[in-house]
Amino acid sequence: MLTQEAILDALKAVKYPGYSRDIISFGLVKHVAVNNGAVNVRLELTSPNPDAAKIIKAECENVLRGQPGVTHVFVEMKQPAGPAPGAAPAAGGAFQNQNKVPGIKRIVAIASGKGGVGKSTCSVNLACALTHLGARVGLLDCDIYGPSIPLMMGIHQRPVVSDDEKLIPPSNHGVKLMSMGFLLTDDQPVIWRGPMIQKTIQQFITQVEWGQLDYLLVDLPPGTGDAQLSLCQTVPLDGGVIVTTPQEASLGVVRKGIAMFEKVNVPLLGIIENMSYFMAPGGQRVEIFGHGGGRTEAERQEIPFLGEVPIFVEIREGGDKGTPVSVSHPADPQGKPFIQIAEALRQKLG
Repeated sequence: MLTQEAILDALKAVKYPGYSRDIISFGLVKHVAVNNGAVNVRLELTSPNPDAAKIIKAECENVLRGQPGVTHVFVEMKQPAGPAPGAAPAAGGAFQNQNKVPGIKRIVAIASGKGGVGKSTCSVNLACALTHLGARVGLLDCDIYGPSIPLMMGIHQRPVVSDDEKLIPPSNHGVKLMSMGFLLTDDQPVIWRGPMIQKTIQQFITQVEWGQLDYLLVDLPPGTGDAQLSLCQTVPLDGGVIVTTPQEASLGVVRKGIAMFEKVNVPLLGIIENMSYFMAPGGQRVEIFGHGGGRTEAERQEIPFLGEVPIFVEIREGGDKGTPVSVSHPADPQGKPFIQIAEALRQKLG
């Protein structure tokens, strides 16, 4: 039977021209009606680009005509008036200035609702795991107040400036890196208001010589504040990953992070359950924070569960020494979960 859900699912095959994301994840489809084989779809674009509208309309018509039971297709396009300088599609007025970064194929945000769940640990290990799988990877530390990526990746050099006045990101373990920690001295604190954070994140995206990357992972600070909003305003994200621990105290806040991504039309790529369990020296499995909460929440939210990461001393040691376990132990129990999660992430992103 032909349903609205089936039509929406079919329209996920239609990508916005020049982007890897589909028109559903961008929130462009505003109305779907099905009646005796006739399908009526209304799309509202935030960019006035007429060429993009023509391409999207044609692809929607082709996709819908190929669905079983469809006899007639009507696709209505609404756009704002004005010139089209190539602005990216967006969820609303606050996101109309997004622009793709030349050379970067996919940008993925890694977030958590609260601190202390090992989000940065997952970020550095996933970046190194994707590199291990043969991808070209960059990692951007958007935690302006508490940058930890330099320590965990074992590099503290200041970036140099290119001839065209862009920062050249230092690299280690095959990953290009940028962090506020590279620009600070010793334990210098950052005492900034929101607008300064927004400007810094925009510069880290657009004024860094990232080169050619398959993936740019963005390690977000905890919560749903200025850094998250600034990132979504600056570039169109290909997806978001949520890191949590199993207990309900973490999962309750994770739901806010999921709602944040949904509100700004960023597709959820999945949930990672960190600190899932601990294997005692005698072989006993100890579920310190409970177990299975991440998978259960993923099922409840109807989003993918990317995997679970146990507690290993080597994971903490690798972060302290600047050599993540996905580099030092990629085939061992300590690093293999990150390799498997990176593979699942790569398959979802294409």
